[in-house]
Amino acid sequence: MSILSLEQLKQMVKNPHISHWHEALDQLLDDYDINTPLRVAHFVAQCAHESGSFRFIEENLNYRAESLTKTWPRLFPTMDIARQYEKQPVKIANRAYGNRMGNGDEASGDGWRYRGRGLIQLTGRDNYTFFAGSLGIPVEEAADYLSTFEGAAQSACFYWEQNNLNRFADANDVKGLTRAINGGYLGLEDRIKHTQHALHVLGE
Repeated sequence: MSILSLEQLKQMVKNPHISHWHEALDQLLDDYDINTPLRVAHFVAQCAHESGSFRFIEENLNYRAESLTKTWPRLFPTMDIARQYEKQPVKIANRAYGNRMGNGDEASGDGWRYRGRGLIQLTGRDNYTFFAGSLGIPVEEAADYLSTFEGAAQSACFYWEQNNLNRFADANDVKGLTRAINGGYLGLEDRIKHTQHALHVLGE
């Protein structure tokens, strides 16, 4: 018996492709020990927040100059520099993620190639390589896979497992989960709302 029915997921997440998402999750959740109502509720809630109700599975890097100086002040220290990059996602990704997370320099194109993808975004060549290795596929194939329903869902399950996030779910600790995923408490109120609704749907 499925731990999460299609009808339950429809109540938790409003998305026109919800049947595809359910098909992916139904195959994956148990494999990653996301297998109790508490764990499922917290997982779906965090994914729903991170991805805008499963709508955004690729990082939006279409920044204006002002936003670049605030988001990456070390890399875009002046408005003059930021204006050379604004509204150019490929250039922004290559500068923002160059020489980090296993990526090559800005000219290598790795920043764009390994930009954030998935329901809980996986970013950087090192993380892509680790994920690809867990599936037994070349890292070059990981980007295309992450852009599918199953790949975007599996990368979130993988992230959940690698960071032992079930320990927070088992303790019903939304703040702990949020900090582990976000590095802070960004969007905590929305995450709590999603979690409470998911728990209600699952009868917890």
